[in-house]
Amino acid sequence: MSLENNYIEINKESWNSRVESHLKSEFYDIEGFLKGNTSLNSIELELLRDIKGKSILHLQCHFGQDSISLARLGANVTGVDLSDKAIGSANKLAKKANSSATFICCDIYDLPNHLNQKFDIVFTSYGAIPWLPDLDKWAKLISDFLNPNGKLVFAEFHPVVWMFDDNFEKIGYNYFNSGAIIETQEGTYADKNAPIQLEYVCWNHGMSEVINSLIKNGLELNSLNEFDYSPYNCFSNTIEFEPKKYRIKHLDNKIPMVYSIVATKK
Repeated sequence: MSLENNYIEINKESWNSRVESHLKSEFYDIEGFLKGNTSLNSIELELLRDIKGKSILHLQCHFGQDSISLARLGANVTGVDLSDKAIGSANKLAKKANSSATFICCDIYDLPNHLNQKFDIVFTSYGAIPWLPDLDKWAKLISDFLNPNGKLVFAEFHPVVWMFDDNFEKIGYNYFNSGAIIETQEGTYADKNAPIQLEYVCWNHGMSEVINSLIKNGLELNSLNEFDYSPYNCFSNTIEFEPKKYRIKHLDNKIPMVYSIVATKK
């Protein structure tokens, strides 16, 4: 089987390999989180607004910090992730945080075989869709799990970011989805010195691909915003120009780094 065709197992192993380093990292600050700090950023909080009593499906939740943060705001949250080590850690973290958030371990394309429920909100964010080869299937999944008039709240790294090489010195990749990108990496974005080597398979998705997949599957766009910074210090050659706002030092505000979408199921 080719690496591309075996992407689920390869990426599951990749994410399993990251979990221990991520839990120990300053990036995720588990100690501060358990003391009550939220892991959510102003970008998504402004889009979510009052979610008390809302049911939320959180796709690709990693080890559940955002899911638990959403639950702390009064939502009934179900998080989903491919990595069994991440979901095991999510359940432990929820217990420590005395959270009602619940978790499912599966590839999200297989979620209909694990969950039979409709939600008020589907939430997904930051580094989620590059792991998915088929955005039409992704958008259909979102539509199928939403209640009528339910909404998608989505924040993601901008596809322009993924065009550059790791040091943001030259264009290294196609803006458009031209097929699977197979990479190996030392360390991880949360700890670049972590003693792990990762192999993974990912895909680039341009804005039109994202938007048209949502429209095709019955979702009406309410807002589309682009931001000239990242709320995470997860790239190389960054500078923090305001608290929790990072840019590529030599590119300043010249490129978009994040975008957000709110869309409602018709």
